[in-house]
Amino acid sequence: MISKGGSEALLQALVNAAQTPSLDYTVLLSLLRLLAKVGQKDKTFGLKAQKLEAVDVMLNLAKKNLNHNQNLTHCLWVLRVYASCVTVGTMLGVNGAMELLFKVITPYTRRHTTTARAAVEAMAALLKSKPNSRRAVSRGYIRQLLWLYQDWHQHDTSNSYICIRRGFLLCLKHITNVRSGRECFLLANGMEMLFRTAQDCLTSKSLDPITNTATQILRKTYPKMPLPSGTLSNPYSFPIPGSTRSGPSKPRPEDKSPCYGCEEDGEESKELNHEDVEVKEEDDDLETDVKKLMSKPELDRSESELEQYRAICLELCCNIPVSKSEPEDELSFEEAARTLTHSCLGVIPHAAPANHQPNNGQRDQSTNRPKPPQKVSQVPAQNCVNHAKPSQEPGKSATDKLVPVVDSFQAQDKVNTTNLNPLDGHICRGHCLNSHDPVGTSEVIKKLLERHPGNIPFHNPRFYMSKAGHTRSIPDFRVLAFPDFWGHQTLPYSQSTHQRRYGIQKVKIFEDVRRVIQPDDTIDRVIFNLDGPSCDAPECLKFFSKFESGNLRKAIQIREFEYDLILNPDVNTSQHEQWFYFEVSAMKSATPYRFNIINCEKPNSQFNYGMQPVMYSVKEALLGRPHWIRVGYDLCYYKNHYQCCTAAGATPGNSGKLCYTLTFTLVFPHKDDVCYLAYHYPYTYSAMMSHLDILEQTQNPKKIFFRKQTLCHTLGGNPCPLLTITAMPASESSDDWEKFRGRPYVVLMARVHPGESNASWVMKGTLEFLLSNDPIADLLRRCFIFKIIPMLNPDGVINGNQRCSLSGDDLNRQWLKPSAILQPTIYHSKGLLYYLRSLGRAPVVFCDYHGHSQKKNVFLYGCGVKETLWQAGCSVDTTMVIEDIGYRTLAKILDKVAPAFLMSSCSFLVEKSRKATARVVAWHEMGVLRSYTMECTFCGCSHGLYKGLQIGTGELEEMGAKFCLGLLVLQLKSLPCSAEVMVQAASLLDLEEEIADLRLQRTSPGSVETDDELPVGDDVDYNTDSCSDQEGDFSELDYALREHQFRGEGGDAEGETGKGQVRGLKTCDGLYISSW
Repeated sequence: MISKGGSEALLQALVNAAQTPSLDYTVLLSLLRLLAKVGQKDKTFGLKAQKLEAVDVMLNLAKKNLNHNQNLTHCLWVLRVYASCVTVGTMLGVNGAMELLFKVITPYTRRHTTTARAAVEAMAALLKSKPNSRRAVSRGYIRQLLWLYQDWHQHDTSNSYICIRRGFLLCLKHITNVRSGRECFLLANGMEMLFRTAQDCLTSKSLDPITNTATQILRKTYPKMPLPSGTLSNPYSFPIPGSTRSGPSKPRPEDKSPCYGCEEDGEESKELNHEDVEVKEEDDDLETDVKKLMSKPELDRSESELEQYRAICLELCCNIPVSKSEPEDELSFEEAARTLTHSCLGVIPHAAPANHQPNNGQRDQSTNRPKPPQKVSQVPAQNCVNHAKPSQEPGKSATDKLVPVVDSFQAQDKVNTTNLNPLDGHICRGHCLNSHDPVGTSEVIKKLLERHPGNIPFHNPRFYMSKAGHTRSIPDFRVLAFPDFWGHQTLPYSQSTHQRRYGIQKVKIFEDVRRVIQPDDTIDRVIFNLDGPSCDAPECLKFFSKFESGNLRKAIQIREFEYDLILNPDVNTSQHEQWFYFEVSAMKSATPYRFNIINCEKPNSQFNYGMQPVMYSVKEALLGRPHWIRVGYDLCYYKNHYQCCTAAGATPGNSGKLCYTLTFTLVFPHKDDVCYLAYHYPYTYSAMMSHLDILEQTQNPKKIFFRKQTLCHTLGGNPCPLLTITAMPASESSDDWEKFRGRPYVVLMARVHPGESNASWVMKGTLEFLLSNDPIADLLRRCFIFKIIPMLNPDGVINGNQRCSLSGDDLNRQWLKPSAILQPTIYHSKGLLYYLRSLGRAPVVFCDYHGHSQKKNVFLYGCGVKETLWQAGCSVDTTMVIEDIGYRTLAKILDKVAPAFLMSSCSFLVEKSRKATARVVAWHEMGVLRSYTMECTFCGCSHGLYKGLQIGTGELEEMGAKFCLGLLVLQLKSLPCSAEVMVQAASLLDLEEEIADLRLQRTSPGSVETDDELPVGDDVDYNTDSCSDQEGDFSELDYALREHQFRGEGGDAEGETGKGQVRGLKTCDGLYISSW
């Protein structure tokens, strides 16, 4: 009807009817109802009415019928539809429509409530126009609307008129979209009144339309404040070679007064369908230039430079004799024990010179600080056969002088080693012991090591201490976190995803608003601060984060058991605050503590969909339960009122940007315990290095070719290890050596983003499986040569970064033209791939392990030309685009063999914004067909065997092993394979049977992935620029029209009982409509 000109015909009929000397309201009311219905579906209805001069006609009809409620109600319905067009709404406001509506809107009454509701909703539609909102402010309508809302709220004790009350709130919501409206709302004490009245509605689901809208208004008008941290960037800096970017952070302005108008007018009034916008942006980001997709770019360096990578590919060019590593390279347990008599758990040498130290000046001036390497290595490590002899003893730094000995534990004078009960208090703190008592410190560590059960696979605290002694950090890391030293055992059970209480997010936001309304209720005491001094109050928690991978900048006590926490941005940046890892102690028993991490950066998080942070208890570990466990309840993640930066310190792209809060409550398991809290299961650089040492020393060199080399050194002076794993030749014959050298390559990498610690746990599972005695692992080693870089960003991991390296760069956006100085690990990783390609040995599979913060399950990103062009809507010339679709095979295999993997989450599109990532560069420049990014959830799974469970380290390590299994099946299905391998594989793996077993494990209904949405009723987007209240869909107006037809034309039909008002919301045909 609309496409055939039905709207214009009805509007013209209205204009013609209004021109008749005597109006026939029987016909006119039917016409008005039809106009209201059609207008809901016609997006240009208002403009058509304006063109046909029907807008003034309707406004005049409304003025004539002020005393006839039935006729007036119909006119108001049509006016509301007109006002849905902002241009027409502005014109109506100029012509006096708002003044007319205020004549209709009255204080609480039980008469003519349908007319009152129509008038309030029409007013809300008019106020979507910014000029109308400013006009309402100048005429004092805010105070009048607040008074009317309060009057209806107080008298509507039976909640019969929810839609009218909500209509007043929608008016206020639209007015506060402009700066003057927010200021006037605060001056009229609107925040206090709305906070008080909405509190009464929080516990009732039926009142969600009111509480949701009130919450949006309160969040929007909450005074914007600068983040309460001393500087805009990380308190530590690192001088970048050839750059002046680093240096002391710029201090925040001293003025900390609230900012009532920080946003431009209407910033929060953007009412967009965010899902459609995201899809459109994704399609626009797709690369549609076939020439760019199919062309092979030239080398980014000279071919002669590639020859240096021969040193790390010796398996290709010589017969390597079977021999054990030289004794100097092997650290025995006896040597580690002897080291303990001269060092302790807290000995970590300083890698940073004086100009790397904290900007706040809070440091020990008497400490000698070693100098970093004068030049970053641009050449990979030398021959992997001739092992270099260590230049210093284990546990000592590369410098001549160690710093004073300090300990990561505070112990009592006497350590009871016979009683294993940690409640005796011999470990109660992660800070430093008296640095003048190294002998006593060493005794504490020796007693601890005696108590270590030694049952944590591939972990030894002595090895960890030795490797930590060589780790170079920018801050003053002199202590080891207990979980990293002691080790973690996989939980013997799985933890379910957290089910939060209904409406808890609104409750948390109201508690935040309470701080503005009742400021005297807060303590506001800084108890931990990397930027400066802090209070040492006796009755509060104690925090600490100056250890490897730690991240906590500031802790502020808000109430007795509530703390605001601020995270460090990445070094040499002022952003990327998401990863946290810190120690907390001095807690009380059976006491709920609330933690608010108030400067998170990501706009959404799996914390809203069942994910919990992890905790490690020292006392639990000493009782034989050394586990990282998921903890916390009442978890919420939402936008807050803190600005990431002020105008003085703004940088392009983050001016006025607001932070997000992660809030959770937990009860600690023991009194006076030492606990560690983290975003996800931590995995440090030192843990990886000690793990590699243990793996190396447990291998049989006659069966397994395992070489650990240094690819390069990082900016911070830390070695980046490169592993080569394959099977030794069956014999010393030249034929067997030729087969050995002819095996295809698989290149695996992980942890380019430091905050994605789950990638390291997956890599750990891959390494342990590949080096195991499993027959499948043995066959894999005979099929492939694995080149593995287990940690691409050691500096970022060590210094607690979320995403960047010390240069402040996201290393996974530097693969197009990496710098040998600023991004050495990427430069030499790419050089290794170039070298293999130059030999005609490009990898058959390349995979970069990552973690994904906003999705569940494990999945792959790959590269496909035709899929990209199809998704972008381009016509594909199949004669021009010839493509092997074998890149999908591995994902299909993993979907069948790995319980956590989900094929439907995989994507094989090539985006412009990802052209500098490892996946795309390996595919585009190196010609690797099967080039992937493997994304692992931080949260859990939405399907299959692990549906409804949070992912643990056991499941992550299993995924690493299953990836290897997938490679073997890929070899059998898609890659050239000898008859001997085929026969051996058939005896080891009946693929079809395993697939069938896994399918039986997966419940049929649960195999479909569910959307990551909040439960119905709590699905509220608290971003103030959203349209989640759905006031623009006309569903309630549609119901009112149908209800009027059902009642017939017999007069007003509005009795004294308040019929026709909404008592709740129900769903009908996919729309929310009013119900009795």
